[in-house]
Amino acid sequence: MKLPRDLSSDELVKALTRLGYEIDRQAGSHIRITTQRDGEHHVTIPAHKPLKIGTLNAILRDVAAHASLSRDQLLETLFS
Repeated sequence: MKLPRDLSSDELVKALTRLGYEIDRQAGSHIRITTQRDGEHHVTIPAHKPLKIGTLNAILRDVAAHASLSRDQLLETLFS
C-alpha cells in the first residue's frame, strides 16, 4: 500500500488514536503523542499540512516497529 501524499498532522494523529495513541502535549509546531499499549511509546509529529513523505515514512516505521507490525499492515490498519 502506498503512503498517502497529502496527509496533515491532524489526520495522522486521528489515525494513530486507533492504536491507542493520545496527544500528550504540544510545544510550538510539534505534537507529542503517547501510548501505553505494549509499553510506553512516544512519537513527535510536526504540525504541518501536508507532512513530508520522508517524515511520514519515518513516523510510521517507528510506530510499526513498536506495534510489531509490518509497514503494510500498519497502513491497512490506519487508512483502510
